[in-house]
Amino acid sequence: MKGLETENLDALYNAVLELKTLDECRRFFDDLCTISELRSMAQRMEVALMLSDGRVYTDIEAETGASAATISRVNRCINYGKNGYNIVINRLKDKGEQE
Repeated sequence: MKGLETENLDALYNAVLELKTLDECRRFFDDLCTISELRSMAQRMEVALMLSDGRVYTDIEAETGASAATISRVNRCINYGKNGYNIVINRLKDKGEQE
């Protein structure tokens, strides 16, 4: 990311990798982020999951309250980004199929 110090980002990413449980994750993100930031990230993840299921923008907008701009941005990331959403979505789906 332009303008962000790689060392600071790496420290954050490494901190996330140290989390072991859902409870630890909740506690860390509750301390790290504002409620608004958490809601925005959760909404983008929900949009990504719905897009991966083939849902259409109008349905996603109605169910999540996400703007068309947010849905479009998430869709661009899924299709042309660095594959981050796809990695997580595929792992969540694989985990769900195994359980």
